[in-house]
Amino acid sequence: NSLLGLNYSKIEQTASGVAVCQVVDALFPDVVRLDKVNFQAKREYEYIQNYKVLQAAFNRVGIEKKVDVEKLIKGKYQDNLEFMQWVKGFFDQHASDDALQYDGAARRVEVAPAITIDDGRAGRRDRGGRGA
Repeated sequence: NSLLGLNYSKIEQTASGVAVCQVVDALFPDVVRLDKVNFQAKREYEYIQNYKVLQAAFNRVGIEKKVDVEKLIKGKYQDNLEFMQWVKGFFDQHASDDALQYDGAARRVEVAPAITIDDGRAGRRDRGGRGA
């Protein structure tokens, strides 16, 4: 939460893939296409797109971690906990001083100025004024 400027209170909130995309962005600047991340994803099909962005970043930097997207998007505690524990270990192993100083909230604003934090989730406001 502190690295990303989030207020997640449950591990299940990581199911959208947003947090992992930003952790990888902290480790490998300009590798993750954050402009393609749906920060307000609420449905499984939206989560899948975020994991595609994540997988593309993994491929670019040679991370050979199998991401079981079908399990993660369901938001089950154990599956998401295990994946986030792997992410934390990976971060701890590879974090530079710059990564430790990453400002997730500022980075979201940089990529999409209409980003807000609402109910513990990073979100992108609908720019058209209408819902989906």
